[in-house]
Amino acid sequence: MSAPRPTPARKAFGRLSLPERTFVADALRTETVGGVLLLIAAVTALIWANIPALHDSYDSVSHFHLGPDALGLDLSVAHWAADGLLAIFFFVAGIELKRELVAGDLKDPKAAVLPVVAALCGMAVPALVYTLTNVTGGGSLQGWAVPTATDIAFALAVLAVIGTSLPSALRAFLLTLAVVDDLFAILIIAVFFTDTIDFAALGGAVAGLAVFWLLLRKGVRGWYVYLPLALVIWALMYNSGVHATIAGVAMGLMLRCHRHEGEAHSPGEHIEHLVRPLSAGLAVPLFALFSAGVSISGGALGHVFTRPETLGVVLGLVVGKALGIFGGTWLTARFTRASLSDDLQWADVFAVATLAGIGFTVSLLIGELAFEGDAALTDEVKAAVLMGSLIAALVASVLLKIRNAKYRRLCEAEERDEDLDGIPDIYEEDDPAYHLRMADIYDRKAAEHRRLAEVKAAERRALAEVTGGAGEENDRPA
Repeated sequence: MSAPRPTPARKAFGRLSLPERTFVADALRTETVGGVLLLIAAVTALIWANIPALHDSYDSVSHFHLGPDALGLDLSVAHWAADGLLAIFFFVAGIELKRELVAGDLKDPKAAVLPVVAALCGMAVPALVYTLTNVTGGGSLQGWAVPTATDIAFALAVLAVIGTSLPSALRAFLLTLAVVDDLFAILIIAVFFTDTIDFAALGGAVAGLAVFWLLLRKGVRGWYVYLPLALVIWALMYNSGVHATIAGVAMGLMLRCHRHEGEAHSPGEHIEHLVRPLSAGLAVPLFALFSAGVSISGGALGHVFTRPETLGVVLGLVVGKALGIFGGTWLTARFTRASLSDDLQWADVFAVATLAGIGFTVSLLIGELAFEGDAALTDEVKAAVLMGSLIAALVASVLLKIRNAKYRRLCEAEERDEDLDGIPDIYEEDDPAYHLRMADIYDRKAAEHRRLAEVKAAERRALAEVTGGAGEENDRPA
């Protein structure tokens, strides 16, 4: 009886499968562009709100009301951006989560443990840091959830700006981490920031979701069916008292994200491909434009580091996120006996954990909900979110720059396609046909080099003959 074959040690942050790598690359490309727009929107909001001649116009536009009052939807522009446009963002987050559960990293429980535990620790530790800071300083505990969220678009924009060629495994980890993070953020909003519930409206929203699900199961197609239904569901959810973005994530989770035979893309992937640019390029930047416009002055910045509520947010984002995600990742790898990929070091994981401290979009939203009714404190908490995100971005940039040359080499190896078949060579190492193609390429290169060598040798011989002949002629007597 032969001895059982030892199970190979699992690698944390190992190479992605080719389909997963392609999906991650496409998703991150859109999010990176959206993140750059998000940065522009945030800077525009700060300038608009802090130039004295423009400040009043910013307030006027933000608080301008529009919408049908009879339907309970006479909302300010800022309110429409937070409750309406962010529903699109969370719709995409719902699709991402569903795809991860049925076709991505979260499908395999062993692979899912790492990002899920990292995300949970990355939310629990910042909340704990905020709570300890405010218990010690006598501040309000209402904002405990503000530093718990990661903004993937902003994080990727930072990567784009500093030019870091982060390996695809670490980028995928950051994306999956943010997806799980968004799910728990939605649960926090639903559970902790819902005061009163209109059960009739909530029942209508649930009935609308049931119709949405049945239409999907029956294979009914047509945006003209789903878009009006989605708007009705969103309006009912808003009027129920439950945050309206819950409707977005619920509809996203209902889409089918596994492929049937003969399908190039599942319906969920197709819709995500269509809606993600709208979310990353319009919805989130507009939300940032009307949420990030806080008054920044020397005194306000001083309060960020002296008031317990705002200091708790900054420490939660900068210290809590880094320690929580890194600690959760290290403990998971330690107890599941997974070794780190040979190409990476734990310093790389810590840098990504620090980058996850950029908690812009959802942190601003939770800050508005946590301190609703206290405009001054809401603005100070928003300033703390901006300051914490900025510090986390700067620290992560320094840490990632230190290893940027290594990342560049890893990315070049991942992208190399010497046989020009559209598939990176690293994914074809076990394919005999790939090696035959490469042998043919090398034979052609060798033949070309031999030809060039023969040409150069012939040129050298001709030069030697000319030089030698001239020397003999000069040596003859006059």
